[in-house]
Amino acid sequence: MNLVETLDKEIIEAMKAHEKDKLVVLRTIKATLKQELIDNKKEINDESLIDVVTKQIKQRNESIKEFAKGNRSDLIEKTESEIKILEEYLPEQLSKEEIDKIIDDIFKEVKPESQSDMGKIMKEATPKFKGKANMQEVSLIIKEKLSNL
Repeated sequence: MNLVETLDKEIIEAMKAHEKDKLVVLRTIKATLKQELIDNKKEINDESLIDVVTKQIKQRNESIKEFAKGNRSDLIEKTESEIKILEEYLPEQLSKEEIDKIIDDIFKEVKPESQSDMGKIMKEATPKFKGKANMQEVSLIIKEKLSNL
């Protein structure tokens, strides 16, 4: 069973179990997937689902920062629980050691000389880390390695 089928099945289960918060998150994913299909004429598959979930998590993390500025701990808790639901649809996240190893391999392949090679490295790194690691963290690690050249 692929992720899209799992999503459909879990929407039905959430409706039956009256899990309103989970249902809202799952329906948001489904609606965003359908919108992607309409806007970009993209096929709905596991990869597009991972893209949507990653964007949704990023948006919620930004919301948490704003809620923290406004001392809204109630909204922070709700948003964090939504993120946990979303993370169920991502592949297993890579460890720091695995990320470092892949970045080292990319460095050997690209042979960067300065900070200006960041784009070349990110071009190689993005497909390898997509959905498997936080790209902001990956970017910071790459910047740090580039500054040590």
